[in-house]
Amino acid sequence: MPLLKFNRGGRNSPPRGTALSIADDQDILHFLDPQGKSKYVDATTAVKNSDIYSIVFQLSSDLANGTLKASQPRAQGILDNPSSTSNAHAFWQSMYTQLLLGGEAFAYRWRNRNGTDKTWEYLRPSQVQPFLLENGNGLIYNINFDEPNVGIMEAVPQTNVIHIRLASQNGGKTGISPLQSLVNELQIKDKSDELTLSALARSLIAPGVLKIQGGGLLNAKEKASRSRQFMKQSESSKNGPIVLDDLEDYTPLEIKSNVAQLLSQVSWTSAQIAKVYGVSDAMLNGTGDQQSSVDMIAGQYIRSLNRFASAIESELKDKLGANVHLDLRSSIDPLGDSLASRIDTLQKDGTLAQNQAQYVLKQFGYLPDDLPEAKVAQTQAKPVQVISTKGGADSEEDDD
Repeated sequence: MPLLKFNRGGRNSPPRGTALSIADDQDILHFLDPQGKSKYVDATTAVKNSDIYSIVFQLSSDLANGTLKASQPRAQGILDNPSSTSNAHAFWQSMYTQLLLGGEAFAYRWRNRNGTDKTWEYLRPSQVQPFLLENGNGLIYNINFDEPNVGIMEAVPQTNVIHIRLASQNGGKTGISPLQSLVNELQIKDKSDELTLSALARSLIAPGVLKIQGGGLLNAKEKASRSRQFMKQSESSKNGPIVLDDLEDYTPLEIKSNVAQLLSQVSWTSAQIAKVYGVSDAMLNGTGDQQSSVDMIAGQYIRSLNRFASAIESELKDKLGANVHLDLRSSIDPLGDSLASRIDTLQKDGTLAQNQAQYVLKQFGYLPDDLPEAKVAQTQAKPVQVISTKGGADSEEDDD
């Protein structure tokens, strides 16, 4: 593990000294294999795959549709408006997309002299180089900003960088990309696509066979000439019946192509991609498990979102010093119908009273706060006829 010396540091940077490189093995793999055949799939190649793009877009959109809630107003303010160059939804979806593709996502915290966050700047992984301090007490980063007036910032402390990671091989210092597990699947799919295109390009589709009887052997030139004459005759007859003499016999062909079989041979790659991201292959417009119900698929998808949400909450909680929760109710139940159905069940079971059920639905915005109280219909009292014990009927008595 190499030692790197830093010449300068930015504001609030640690003292000058040495640090340990903790970069992943991508550069080493490309150095040992300059032909680009290493076991790595970059994000640019991955998004060209329709299945990967579909699942990453769905997961990142649903995560961005969730609401980040912080226990402190100052932290809540930067979570609601993190970027000065884009809206909050676009910023968070970019962060989550990079997290799903690369296994980690970065953002630089621009703060004032008091340490209050002013804005966050999204950083591509190629702009960031993480290092471990020589004493092992923390991480520092070299960041190459796109702005010419900022340039390269060395020895940036980890408190100034939002660094969200997924699975890690070095104790959580950096994350690994889920795409690394899809190298073989994508290579098989690429070869299958090449085979399919080759089969389509070389496929021979003939309308039929024209046999010449009793005419002896014809050479290739004479056969081609008779074929053109036959097609010209067919066109001139305007799709009418073909007239042949006794020396010719025409048989139309019905060729069953095997190209569809080539296309279906790698349909399992969609299931493999879905498995890597922990969702059902039905999310990729596949058949999925025919015995799985809609509730089972939705439950599995919710659990997958919660796995990614835990990594996001942990990093934001650590850097902001506040409890942060990613509420996914707006993503998994945008209309609130599932919530209303569960509250109704709890009310029928006697767990919640009617006023308590209304209170919960108002808290989640399913019912308006100014919902008027229910009016009980008043019924007019009817006169009571008293029956005498002697068998006779008395007259109707008034209340007074």
